[in-house]
Amino acid sequence: MAAAETPLPEGTDHIINGASETGEETTTSTGGSTTGEAGATRGAFFERFDEVKTQGYDRAREYALLSKDKTTGALDEFIRLINDAAGQVDAKVGSQYGDYARRAADGIASFNDALKGKDVDDLFHEARDMVAKAPAVAVGTAAALGFIIARLARAGVDTGSTSDKDAPSA
Repeated sequence: MAAAETPLPEGTDHIINGASETGEETTTSTGGSTTGEAGATRGAFFERFDEVKTQGYDRAREYALLSKDKTTGALDEFIRLINDAAGQVDAKVGSQYGDYARRAADGIASFNDALKGKDVDDLFHEARDMVAKAPAVAVGTAAALGFIIARLARAGVDTGSTSDKDAPSA
């Protein structure tokens, strides 16, 4: 006797042999299910992915903290240089021009103090918010900074190579 035909779901042409067999099923984070070893492999992959992601974030945070410390130290030195220069400008040109330099140094100092007082995570969140609010400004700023850094690097390389040319030969 022939088996009774059951209606197939819409869009299905035929029954695939073995499709109705079930093994050990595990539910994935997307709501689907996988069977046996494939599910275990998928779980191990995502566990490893989370570990690597956490390590990357921790390493980026360490570098950001180190960079923040170096930046604030460099700004402290720059502020000191501006204040020293302001004293010399007072003596040579007049106190009005020295005051301009002091105001600039005060503005940089207030920015530097604000930077010192913030946690690296707060800086990340502020940067993320700024990029979300004004992506064009963020891209333009990144491009400008990249251009400036490339020019400074090229100038440093050019200076190193020209000093070799200018040196007297033995």
